[in-house]
Amino acid sequence: MSNNVDQIIQKALSENRTLLLEPEAKEVVKAYGIPVTRYKVAKSLEEAVKYAEEIKYPVVMKIVSRDVVHKSDAGGVKVNLKNAEEVKKAYREIEENVKKAVGNYRFEGMIIQEFAPEGREVIVGMTKDPQFGPALMFGLGGIFVEVLKDVSFRVAPITRYDAEEMIREIKGFPILQGVRGQKPVDMEAIINILLNVSKLVMEHPEIEELDLNPIIAYPDGVKTVDARIILSKQ
Repeated sequence: MSNNVDQIIQKALSENRTLLLEPEAKEVVKAYGIPVTRYKVAKSLEEAVKYAEEIKYPVVMKIVSRDVVHKSDAGGVKVNLKNAEEVKKAYREIEENVKKAVGNYRFEGMIIQEFAPEGREVIVGMTKDPQFGPALMFGLGGIFVEVLKDVSFRVAPITRYDAEEMIREIKGFPILQGVRGQKPVDMEAIINILLNVSKLVMEHPEIEELDLNPIIAYPDGVKTVDARIILSKQ
């Protein structure tokens, strides 16, 4: 499991990159048993259409380039594409948008990924504390984390008990339990993500920051929609 992860990390560092490309970050978390949305990387417009049909509509398309750090800001993301025509149009628009936003850039493909149905959004992250080392963070996604700063922290490595506490500690916990007739989300799946992220960052100290946001939680399972991993400069 760790070999593939080592290779991805070493390749990035050998190319002087501290930010993993999104497909690389997803491969890393997948190797640690963290569920991610189905995806493929298309290198051409024809491949984009082919993969969208394999993954099944609707799909999301995102630029893959080491020169584009904030994909949304550069106009490099299109969501809820429902057919081949929309995929072709999105592909061309993303190329134009990114060229306008960043000038010449290295094109490493387009991620074609399944459009995850609505659920409860949560976020799992890790940052390195100079004193304590890797600190894990958990919270509800979207506005809850940005505006309300409703998050909990623990220093890694964490136990199952720590993971359960992190989830219960946030003010938004009742939303996960199900309010107004909604079903509760799959707590076991969230606990497993926290434990697996803890294991990943302990086994790979090169990881400086990690962000799984959003993770969409359902009554039966979870899906990580976006993964971001930053390595420390060696």
